[in-house]
Amino acid sequence: MPLVTTKEMLIHARENAYAIAAFNCENMEMIQAIIAAGEEMKAPIILQTTPSTIRYASVEIFAANAAAAAKAASIPAALHLDHGNTHELAEQALRAGYSSVMIDGSALPLEENISFTKKAVEFCARAGIPVEGELGRVGGKEDDLESEDSGYTDPDEAFRFVNETGVSSLAIGVGTAHGVYAHKPLLKPELISILKEKLKLPLVLHGASGLEDEVIQDCIKRGISKVNIATDLRIAYTQAVRCFLKQDPSCIDPKKFGSAAREAVKKVAIDRISICGCQGRA
Repeated sequence: MPLVTTKEMLIHARENAYAIAAFNCENMEMIQAIIAAGEEMKAPIILQTTPSTIRYASVEIFAANAAAAAKAASIPAALHLDHGNTHELAEQALRAGYSSVMIDGSALPLEENISFTKKAVEFCARAGIPVEGELGRVGGKEDDLESEDSGYTDPDEAFRFVNETGVSSLAIGVGTAHGVYAHKPLLKPELISILKEKLKLPLVLHGASGLEDEVIQDCIKRGISKVNIATDLRIAYTQAVRCFLKQDPSCIDPKKFGSAAREAVKKVAIDRISICGCQGRA
């Protein structure tokens, strides 16, 4: 089916206490793997690209790949700009066919973040595209994203931010980090419960790769409606390629080790879909 927006799927997830698994894609094989996982699990899914991934190719190339894969599938799939850091990039994504946008002003002071995010919400609304904002820093390093600290979202600031920007969903800081965890994160899961009660919109968890399954599921029970997965997929893809070439060092056909990597990513995606509880929700 054609790409859909994230708005309805996230609202349904919030109302029914599960989460949509959102997967960061680096290439065609990863897009195919995630769509195949969604099909097998009968789950709605979100495909995502970050600014650095887009520089590797372009919004047009990723949008074309995602649209083709989604059209051939029977599940709802959205294409989301993850951590969009400029209005120009968000506009490029809209023109290319992205069906959802995140605008990330979390590094800015509150007033500036509100202004920066509100502008994106306004021009995306004209195209009927929902916007995810972020308040409270997610620590760690992934792509261009780097922060030494994991800042926690202040509930009162969040209430103001949501009301003044009009975002459709909100990425919150509860102690998670991007990339591989060097040590156990200091999470504040109770903050999710507080924010769910105060904010009447879907909440997003970044930095889920590396968290224990039980921790993710507890976050979902408390009010998370979208869980981002990136590093786990990269690890699976890269390890599969390395393993294949170690077993067959003479291989010069990218399709062969690409197929092995695609299958490895699919297995991880199926596992994450199950943990999020969105299987059978398509």
